Amino acid sequence: MSSYPPEKAGQPGHQALPTRSTNDTVGYISDEDAVPESVDTNDSVSVLTERLQAWKHACGYLENYISATEKMQKAHAKEYEKVLKTINDPLKEGHHFDQSLGGIAGLFENMRSNTKGIANSHMETSKSIGGQVLPILTRLHAEIKNKSKEMNSGAGRGAKSVATARNSTQKHIELLGQHTAGFDSAGHKADAANDPYVLHRGAQHRLHKQVVEENNSRNDMIAVQKNFEAFEAHVIAAFQQAFGAFLQQVGGQAERQKAMYTDMTGTAQKIPGEFEWMNFLSRSGHMLVDPDAPPREVQHIKYANEDHHSTKPLIAGTLERKSRAMGGIGGYKTAYYAVSPSKFLHQFESDDNYKKDPSPELSLYLPDCTIGAVSDTKFNIKGKDVSKGKVGNSLQMSHELSFKAHTASDAQEWHRIISSCSGSSTTSPPVGALTSPISPSDQKPPAYEHQPAPLQTGNLPQGHSPGSASAGVTSGGAAPGSAATPTTPATASSFGKGPST
Repeated sequence: MSSYPPEKAGQPGHQALPTRSTNDTVGYISDEDAVPESVDTNDSVSVLTERLQAWKHACGYLENYISATEKMQKAHAKEYEKVLKTINDPLKEGHHFDQSLGGIAGLFENMRSNTKGIANSHMETSKSIGGQVLPILTRLHAEIKNKSKEMNSGAGRGAKSVATARNSTQKHIELLGQHTAGFDSAGHKADAANDPYVLHRGAQHRLHKQVVEENNSRNDMIAVQKNFEAFEAHVIAAFQQAFGAFLQQVGGQAERQKAMYTDMTGTAQKIPGEFEWMNFLSRSGHMLVDPDAPPREVQHIKYANEDHHSTKPLIAGTLERKSRAMGGIGGYKTAYYAVSPSKFLHQFESDDNYKKDPSPELSLYLPDCTIGAVSDTKFNIKGKDVSKGKVGNSLQMSHELSFKAHTASDAQEWHRIISSCSGSSTTSPPVGALTSPISPSDQKPPAYEHQPAPLQTGNLPQGHSPGSASAGVTSGGAAPGSAATPTTPATASSFGKGPST
């Protein structure tokens, strides 16, 4: 076997193996790099595809925002319909307000009209957003999807072709390296299919095809990248167009709503403070109190049965009554008394009918009472207080009450009237009463030589008056301060009957 001298680099017949060179310059491809690694078309396609996805999602977000606003406007329209229902019915007691414009009734009519207008504006805005704004974004969304499909069908397919060509080139270069490495040790022998010369030409062919595919893909990607700039500008312009239409709708609705609220407020502020009252006076002034009319006075008021004879006392005035507490040590207390035609002796605190309700503090039904004789200004009555009601009266006991008038003549008049109404009387003078002479002589009747005994009324029959008729009261004029008209003296036969009037 003949030997050949080793071939030197740069001389004919020398075939150096392809090698990869490293270069720090990004994107720079060396002439010795058969299969470059610094730039991958697949990476470019992936990043641009991902960018299209980002734009599609941004468009989707904006669509959702506009769509949610559309629904909100529609919901607002329904809510304002509810607001309108709160004032839709006529005002209660609305006849109190003037029905012409410029008053409260006109204000509520203005509120109804404007509130209905606000509800309609929201509904119209909802329809306008759905018909004018959302279609812009819907079309843009479809364009982005189509752009992504174009990317996958165009530049994406070219990137796959480049990858296939590179794999074929890489395999043939590796096969050439295997056979050139063993060419010397095999004595320069090789089969026809694996002849390094043939393999070299095959590598050249595949490398050429790879470069063609790479350049085609590169040109496609450059075109796509340039188109991306214009496409993104189109996307942003579509966003701007959508926002412009959106602002026109919601901004216009907001301005109309503000104008309606301003109109309501202006209508309310234009109502004069005295407008409603003056119109009310013109309509219903006759039903109000006349401020020029004089105030009422009790003495000028007349009512039914005011002057009925049963309302006029037989006698009335102030008397003193001895206290029954602890044996009468409290002395006499002045009160106002009246004998009514119903034959009651009523005791009041005073004759004032206005400060408080004049309820009797003591009431004696005279037909059930016994009256003693008069001694100077004093006389006694024995009876039961009936002023406590039905239950209270049943628990009351009879008591002997001592009265004292201001003068002897007053005492005689009171005694005469009371005797005419009482059930019985006695000639016994009050206990402890002082006696007075009945003649100019110093001689006193035997009946008054000693202190008179207490009034005895226990065994007297009803309607019986002991003693002669001369022991009764005598007629006289009305007592000073008395409201009664003098009546004729009563006899024993008239006890239990009303006085003659």
